[in-house]
Amino acid sequence: MSLVVVGSVAYDGVQTPRGRVERMLGGACTYIALSASYFTQVRIVAVVGEDFGEEDEALLADRGIDLAGLARVPGKTFYWSGVYSEDMNDRTTLRTDLNVFAEFRPELPPHYRQEPYLLLGNIQPSLQRQVRRQMDGVRLAGGDTMNYWIEGHRQELLETIRDWDCLLINDSEARLLSGEKLLRRAAEVILEMGPRVLVIKRGEYGAALFTKEFHFAIPGYLLPDLCDPTGAGDSFAGGFFGYLAEQGAEGGGAETDPALLRRAVVYGSVMGSFCCERFGVDRFRTLTRAEIDARYREFKALTGF
Repeated sequence: MSLVVVGSVAYDGVQTPRGRVERMLGGACTYIALSASYFTQVRIVAVVGEDFGEEDEALLADRGIDLAGLARVPGKTFYWSGVYSEDMNDRTTLRTDLNVFAEFRPELPPHYRQEPYLLLGNIQPSLQRQVRRQMDGVRLAGGDTMNYWIEGHRQELLETIRDWDCLLINDSEARLLSGEKLLRRAAEVILEMGPRVLVIKRGEYGAALFTKEFHFAIPGYLLPDLCDPTGAGDSFAGGFFGYLAEQGAEGGGAETDPALLRRAVVYGSVMGSFCCERFGVDRFRTLTRAEIDARYREFKALTGF
């Protein structure tokens, strides 16, 4: 059983207090897929241009990621650049070139359509809905969104997330979507919109999970050094969904078990923390499952009392 991931594969230019990289592999689909690949088989749907490097494609393939849904078309790959504040909690976008991503129309290869797990990266809600309709027999479907879609395409977004099992957003997006300032109240409003699981990512302050039956929260992992937070939220999503897919494949009842959902939040936080240790996806070039499980145990010790 595999996780299908749909979203952007891109190049990023990033400046943080630790330095600047002019062009590095990025995109929501990339971070999600690399993170999830430590737990389960991943199949991606994305588009890149003629400038997409063979070494970057090889990185994805070497992680066992199915690239049948990666379309290479004439033109340039999506490019984004930005600069982070001194504490890296805020960033300013300097440039966004959609390039071939502007015409992205996700089409799933036939062997993707029967898979039980689907994670939709931050793309237009109507496209997310079209992908969901291409899947037969999905056991767990979820995705991400952003302020642009919440403010400018609200009705379209509401129609889309109504069919999701899980929504993953950050705290400012949760407040904007719900109209509530308090996160617990915001969660109650959002859960009435359709998703039965809501994960609110809070950056360095951790993450919180809400269902109608229970809620769960953890702090952020205390890194001794922070290099680049780009992709941390998507890496969280990949770890969260990847772990649930892994447990579902093993008959763990991942779609409903509160204990597994809690552990998935921790694994998501672990993956987000590793992502921040290097620029872009570089930490995934050397990261091992043994390191991931060791940090999970460290997280457990950190929060136990």
